[in-house]
Amino acid sequence: MYTIALLTAVAAFFEAASAHGFVTSVTDNGVVTKGSDPVWWYYVQNGQARPVTAGWDALNQDNGFVSPDAFTTADINCHKSALAGQAYVNVNAGDTINFVWNTWPDSHKGPIINYIAPCNGECTSLSPSSLKWSKISQAGLITPGGSGTWATDNLIKNSFTASTVVPKNLKAGNYVIRHEIIALHGASSDNGAQIYPQCLNLKVSGSGSVAPTSGVAGTSLYKRTDPGILFNLYTSPTSYTIPGPALWTAAN
Repeated sequence: MYTIALLTAVAAFFEAASAHGFVTSVTDNGVVTKGSDPVWWYYVQNGQARPVTAGWDALNQDNGFVSPDAFTTADINCHKSALAGQAYVNVNAGDTINFVWNTWPDSHKGPIINYIAPCNGECTSLSPSSLKWSKISQAGLITPGGSGTWATDNLIKNSFTASTVVPKNLKAGNYVIRHEIIALHGASSDNGAQIYPQCLNLKVSGSGSVAPTSGVAGTSLYKRTDPGILFNLYTSPTSYTIPGPALWTAAN
């Protein structure tokens, strides 16, 4: 049973943290798997166990972000002080998986990027700093002009849902997928971009034989002066350089 203290804390949380979003679930072939809900922290504070989900829990109870001055810390991997998810999203190589956000503000325009990292065993006991990322998909500026049409605009139009394809030749095994939005409304100033990484455990099935042989540590993904991080959204942009490493296509 919920205690009064927990219910009060949860109500205060939702009142204070309504502006931004988080991934509530992932769907694959009609199967829904829960992601991490930031309310997990209040369960723990109330002496209860962390809810078991595929999502990595983090200290993002304010629905906040990771700022560029934290690019050299482990927080950039899976959000602040992240703890490994204790379940998995079951997928097949080649599947289209959908990330369902609870909400997203239309003013927070920017790219949506997806990475994977092999766990080489169970993902449930890993630390964020042990993950090495390979970028599998990205979308940024869709239509130039004005403030532009961005991947986040399509997210909102699609009922706060974004999709990616699991590489069809990806080797079966356990992976962490890093689904990320970079909000650019404040990015014209140094340290003004807002990064919202969401991590979930994937258990990939299939006959694929290709796995990433190398990857990029989270602390090396971005620099605060990258053109896709330090960017003026309000100058009628005609192009946008999505930050991070090149796409990994070996398993496509």
